[in-house]
Amino acid sequence: MKHLLIAIFCLISVEVCAQQATDTTKKKIVDTIKKDLFTAPDTVKKLRSKVWSFVPAAVAVSYGALSFAIHPIRRLDYYVQTETNKTSPNFHSKAENYFQYAPVAMVYGLNLVGVTGKNRFIDRTALLGLSAGILGITTFTTKKLTHRLRPNGADYYSFPSGHTANAFMGAEFIAQEYSEKSYIYTAIGYSFAVTTGVFRMYNRDHWFSDVVAGAGVGIISTKLSYLIYPYLRNALTHTDKKGKSAMLMPFYQDGVPGLSFAMQL
Repeated sequence: MKHLLIAIFCLISVEVCAQQATDTTKKKIVDTIKKDLFTAPDTVKKLRSKVWSFVPAAVAVSYGALSFAIHPIRRLDYYVQTETNKTSPNFHSKAENYFQYAPVAMVYGLNLVGVTGKNRFIDRTALLGLSAGILGITTFTTKKLTHRLRPNGADYYSFPSGHTANAFMGAEFIAQEYSEKSYIYTAIGYSFAVTTGVFRMYNRDHWFSDVVAGAGVGIISTKLSYLIYPYLRNALTHTDKKGKSAMLMPFYQDGVPGLSFAMQL
């Protein structure tokens, strides 16, 4: 009986400790979410970006654009498409519809479990919105102007690849937020982006040059937003010499996202 009581006491102690650990973990996550959602610094640190970091993305966009004028580049499109048709003639998948959003989901998922990134929720979401705005205007306008037929003949909105652009925008987003923590996050994000582009070609939705250009557009859109946003944020959300404050805040209401601006008069 004595040994039984000791065993029961040990089990109860272990259960209490486990419950306390669980409660502590839950409390930390809740505190992290509260801090992330409801606080933000008065200013945003300016991005010290080197010009050379834009070069690979600019080269990708240039390569895609040159496919309209340089025949060898365009012939490579036909060659790659022919080879993908030979190796996987019956390939059909919609996985890239989800892969393109995986890097962005990773950013918010990591923060949810307490792995903090470079910026808080408000600034991070505004940066993502600015990136998406730059990307949306660029891709929509370019698709209209270039009027390129897709490999499957569905429509004339082939150039550049929007799915690939979205995926690489998200990959660069996670790189900006978490590369200082670990390059593994960046590698995972870019892996999803590359897979998205490959799937778009195997599904015969895009040519190779469409995907390459889309990758460049996505990366540049995010880099530009991180370059521009600190100046916008610090100009619109600040306290002047007279103590009057101004604030720019993102909001989401009835399914419609937007920005609200308030200034003390």
